[in-house]
Amino acid sequence: MRIAVVGAGALGLYYGAVLQKSGNDVYFLLRSDYTAINAEGLTVYSVNGDFHLPKVKSFRSPSEIGTVDLVVVGLKTFANSSYAELITPLVGNKTQILTLQNGLGNEESLAALFGKEKILGGVAYLCSIREKPGEVRHLGEGRILLGEYSKIDSTRTEEIASRFRAAGVECRSVSDLKRARWEKLVWNIPFNGLCALMLKSVDSFLKFEPTRRLIREIMEEVITAANTQCLLKEIPLSLAEKMVASSSNLGQYKPSMLIDRLKDRPLELEAIFGIPLQIAAEKGIQMPRVQQIFALLQLTETD
Repeated sequence: MRIAVVGAGALGLYYGAVLQKSGNDVYFLLRSDYTAINAEGLTVYSVNGDFHLPKVKSFRSPSEIGTVDLVVVGLKTFANSSYAELITPLVGNKTQILTLQNGLGNEESLAALFGKEKILGGVAYLCSIREKPGEVRHLGEGRILLGEYSKIDSTRTEEIASRFRAAGVECRSVSDLKRARWEKLVWNIPFNGLCALMLKSVDSFLKFEPTRRLIREIMEEVITAANTQCLLKEIPLSLAEKMVASSSNLGQYKPSMLIDRLKDRPLELEAIFGIPLQIAAEKGIQMPRVQQIFALLQLTETD
């Protein structure tokens, strides 16, 4: 299978690397890492075992790659305005497009450009960082929940899921992609938001009871909003406490939004905060704590 990776940050490099290692024909669209990877290859330091790919098909332009069977989109969502420019040259009649991006609205934007029948969504639970060009460090997790955007053909979803599993990635197809996206937001909204605001890692908020309670309350706001979205099965409020408890094992983990803030990069505010708030408001649901975090993060972006 010819696979193009668009958005080769920590997520794109990791998944692309393991897919290549397992025998897939992978093409990386690169910017800052191009020189290093073209010269030295790609190294993955992983909790599952380190490996090095001495030869990687790296390109600066999508037109150099041409059409592929699968496009894996790992772009930060603030770069979604580049979809047409970066993806169009890769798309043929039978190309599938899988977005592994955070938040809401990504499948809709891709469908508007390329047709809903081509779009799949993946919710990735991955702890990885890109420390320097040509190297990615996989700290844990990696599983993917994979779903059809338009629910046209579930067999292709299972085929792609099997490719990831063959690469050592826990991956399963889900019948309700919308529910899977909201479930991840239950974690992403409080931890990404508060960690980026306060410049503190996950453990700091969980060791202090008032902020631990605040995180649980924010999670419950998100769950309440999610359950107005015509999910096939409601998300139980008890998920909040389960997520808080399991996050205690993460230690000094820095969520992606905190890393972006520390590196002075733009934040994925619209997909993780703005669109969920808008969708909830359309159903008559207010999320005051989430709205406050969003407002403060927007303020920090104006400095």
